[in-house]
Amino acid sequence: MSTLISTLFPLITYLGYNIIVPQVEKLRPSLSVIMNMQRRRWVANATLRESPFDAILSGNIMGSVSFLASTAVLLILAIFAVFGQIPALMDTLDSLSLDRVYTLVDVQLHLVVMLAMFVLAFFAFTLSLRQFNHFCIMLGAIDHVGGTTDEEIDAITRMNALGAKNFNSGIRAYYFSVASVAWFISEWLPIAACILTIMILAHREFFSSAHRTAASAAVIAARRQQEKLKL
Repeated sequence: MSTLISTLFPLITYLGYNIIVPQVEKLRPSLSVIMNMQRRRWVANATLRESPFDAILSGNIMGSVSFLASTAVLLILAIFAVFGQIPALMDTLDSLSLDRVYTLVDVQLHLVVMLAMFVLAFFAFTLSLRQFNHFCIMLGAIDHVGGTTDEEIDAITRMNALGAKNFNSGIRAYYFSVASVAWFISEWLPIAACILTIMILAHREFFSSAHRTAASAAVIAARRQQEKLKL
């Protein structure tokens, strides 16, 4: 039973983290929420210029997402290859002289869990890539002559934010899959690794220097906007 818990814990933690964080963001804005404000500024400013600058920015973002999606495919194929070499894997684990006994079912189940996490990462990255592609189309459809309404800007911003949300989900799957590797060393180590991963992610999202810097930039931008409205 303990082996099953430690095997499933990274996957359950990953899914739970994605559910809980949006609830926490209602009480304290995360770095992602703050960056969504900058995304709106980006779209609003893009409506005022006719240059390839925004296309270059979008292309850079999509390139990063595409790279991670391709990496997820390679990891999925690697795990499928391991399924064909499980006896050799178990011999290798036994040769490490670790103080635990591996059964064939335990190893197979853990590989299935790791496979599931990388599959989830792949779907998250490809969905993110598709949404960023939609964002590029919507950005390119902006009417620079007739003007753009706030509703249109908000809609384009939401599409960009959806792409970022799924990108973050894919990245988190990578983080927790790394924690699942600790299972091969100890039954309880992946649980400790997942708790450490949650602490690191929570710090980056809510308490990091990047969070403070982004918040400061958002406040400065809001003040500047208020000054423009007064004029």
